Amino acid sequence: MEIIGYFSSILIGISLGLIGGGGSILSVPILVYLFQIEPQLASSYSLCIVGITACIGSLKHYKLGNLEFKSAIYFAIPSVVSLLIIRKFVVPIIPKHICNLGTFSVSSNILFMVIFAILMMAASISMIRKTKPILSANQQQYRRLFFMGIYVGCVSGFLGAGGGFLIIPALVLFAGLPMKKAIGTSLLIIFINSIIGFTGDIINGVHINYLFLGTITAIAILGMWIGTYLSTKIDGAKLKPAFGWFLLCMGIYIVLKEILF
Repeated sequence: MEIIGYFSSILIGISLGLIGGGGSILSVPILVYLFQIEPQLASSYSLCIVGITACIGSLKHYKLGNLEFKSAIYFAIPSVVSLLIIRKFVVPIIPKHICNLGTFSVSSNILFMVIFAILMMAASISMIRKTKPILSANQQQYRRLFFMGIYVGCVSGFLGAGGGFLIIPALVLFAGLPMKKAIGTSLLIIFINSIIGFTGDIINGVHINYLFLGTITAIAILGMWIGTYLSTKIDGAKLKPAFGWFLLCMGIYIVLKEILF
């Protein structure tokens, strides 16, 4: 399974490069299911892998003119603050065993993955449907982005996700960005969120296998170059619903895996 995991890690970068998100959607399941890493530790690893890979991708998209810095700042600042609060004060106190539902024992690991999947499926709906951007007459809705940043920061802190699966819909619907510009801007926000969150985990004493982490990150970066190249060849209008269906399928798979299998 580990060999499959190493090969699958290239998909993390391809997803980030192609659609500006989905890195954590792939990295967390790959780390948990293929490398048998405990979900909370996998969330820390995911922050590093996705963060470094997103940094490389954002530099590439900057050269392509696909970064909207003002939207990124309004989103990233509240996102980082809420992420750090969750990682510092909430994650450490979550009990291993949550409750029993009949004969089914709900652990923090199961709850972690199911919430992850539910949020993915909820975000997928806004991307699949033909929804018009929510804009005022003459300006982007930066206030909405600010509050969405807080929400995404909480999700990123709890789940160890870069948040691209939530950032992309927010940038497309609330900031009115074209899909390809939303991809580049999302990568910058993911980089800021993920690296600061991972640094906080190190400070809080999370044990890291840096050789393993470096290997997976290097593979993901290779995938990022492939995904970024592919994004220049595909119409942005087609990427939006494709991203939505990708989220939906991954969410359904995780729920079925955790509850039924």
